[in-house]
Amino acid sequence: MITDPIADFLTRIRNAQARKKDSVSMPATKMIISIAEILKKEGFLLDYQVVEAKPQSELVVDLKYVNGVPAITEVVRISKPGVRKYRGYRDIKPVKRGLGLSIFSTPMGIVTGKDAVKNKIGGEYICYVY
Repeated sequence: MITDPIADFLTRIRNAQARKKDSVSMPATKMIISIAEILKKEGFLLDYQVVEAKPQSELVVDLKYVNGVPAITEVVRISKPGVRKYRGYRDIKPVKRGLGLSIFSTPMGIVTGKDAVKNKIGGEYICYVY
């Protein structure tokens, strides 16, 4: 059993890119699929597929490289199961001067920091990607 599936997801991506893998698979959950969708939409991942299986579905993520360099250079988990971090929309700052991406869990679902500020909603600061 995995205590923190989001941290496991981010670590698998980080480790797979360090080993220059084309794809990586992991157990699928709704939250992880939502995070993968945001990363794909923002250009950090090529694609992802959900493979239905018993007892749990698998998420297969196709990693993105630009001239042999991983598209994701840094990924940091902010809110952890033991210490949750929350931000109001006024407290959400750009990541790496606008080059990075912050991901929040809000009442409207999983959104980027830019979308949270635009919609004036705060939430749990899940992670940031650069």
